[in-house]
Amino acid sequence: MTGKERREQTIALARAPLPVRRRIIQAMTPQDLAETDADFERWIHDSQIEPAVDGWRTWLMMAGRGFGKTRAGAEWIERLARSRPNVRIALIGATIDEARRVMVEGVSGILAVAKCNRSKVEWEPSLGRLTWRNGSQAQLFSGDNPDGLRGPEHDFAWADELAKWGRPEDAWMNLQMGLRRGARPRALVTTTPKSIPLLHEIRDGAWTFTTTGGTSENVNLDEKFVDVMLATYGGTRIGAQEIEGKLLDDVEGALWTRPLIEKARVARRPASEFDRIVVGVDPPAGASEGSDACGIVVCGSRGEVLTVLEDATVRGLSPEGWASRVAAAALRWDTAQVIAEANNGGAMVESVLKAADLDLRVRLVHASKGKSARAEPIALKFETGKAFFAGEFPALEAELGGMIAGGGYEGPGRSPDRADATVWAMTALSETRSGVPRVRRL
Repeated sequence: MTGKERREQTIALARAPLPVRRRIIQAMTPQDLAETDADFERWIHDSQIEPAVDGWRTWLMMAGRGFGKTRAGAEWIERLARSRPNVRIALIGATIDEARRVMVEGVSGILAVAKCNRSKVEWEPSLGRLTWRNGSQAQLFSGDNPDGLRGPEHDFAWADELAKWGRPEDAWMNLQMGLRRGARPRALVTTTPKSIPLLHEIRDGAWTFTTTGGTSENVNLDEKFVDVMLATYGGTRIGAQEIEGKLLDDVEGALWTRPLIEKARVARRPASEFDRIVVGVDPPAGASEGSDACGIVVCGSRGEVLTVLEDATVRGLSPEGWASRVAAAALRWDTAQVIAEANNGGAMVESVLKAADLDLRVRLVHASKGKSARAEPIALKFETGKAFFAGEFPALEAELGGMIAGGGYEGPGRSPDRADATVWAMTALSETRSGVPRVRRL
């Protein structure tokens, strides 16, 4: 087949309905497939094409699994890098390992795309860096390590699977602060949707252009695979999110839905209005690891009514560091009562808290049931008008919204540290009869 014939075939492929496109691809020779694959911008569908409108800063590509998000991201980055000298690009994955395996070295990653485009790129795995012959560079970062994005300036960024990032809000904020190099900095976010606050915020942003798509739109996927996925998950919530690429508002079976959370919101109140105040603590795994979050949530009771007062959760601190934050929260709310989970180094948890403040009355509790089983009685109190949020707590609310009746967690991060701390504090307050005097500091 001549070059002209291949171009005509590519144009026909791009314009044809989906079933016809599949038949054309199945009839191609290996050489035809290679030539067509390299001519990405001619045969892709509209959702994979860079927005032609002016004024956007973030291109959000929210689509089902197997849609072709990675290929679209790699093509966009590789084209920008080879066509513009000396630009600086951030490549952010859920982890450094995923960024390397998927975004760079994957079958649809930047190295594969560069090979198709006959573009010379030097890849330095030990440095996590790609360099084009014109001086443009792309550096790998992780959504688990926001501080890595603090400082560097970038012309462009590709954020992959943002809904899986361990610390999405902090990482995205630092990325935005550094996305200021060049005449028109902008970012592409490619992700299978998941109901986290940041994704809703990005989608609704004034400078965001959103494209969507489903698994079945990728003509390169085996038809049987698509048929099996649709037959198995079609019409379900999982199917809507993972196959159709729809951003859903609430997790199916969530103990705390968005309407429930909004209904339970009240104005902030001073400590003097409560009979008893407790600081709930969910220590980091192992209690000595500085990378995990320490859930610290202050709750109060007045009669039988419970209220979330403050989310003082911290991350990345030493045991002495997070213990001092617990003591500070207790001091702010004029209480000495602390409820801390003891499953992760119980004796050490108590000792570091006591070292931070000898006046703290620390009660250690052990998790004998699953997180959702412990949370269900507390969720019921919110439903029956006996528990409230004194203000807005976006990160805590997102974790509560990911806790599912019957077990499981579908919220942001790997563990609902804030939610656990809330449940411990409110459970302790529920065990106390109304009229019991508060324990105040002297």
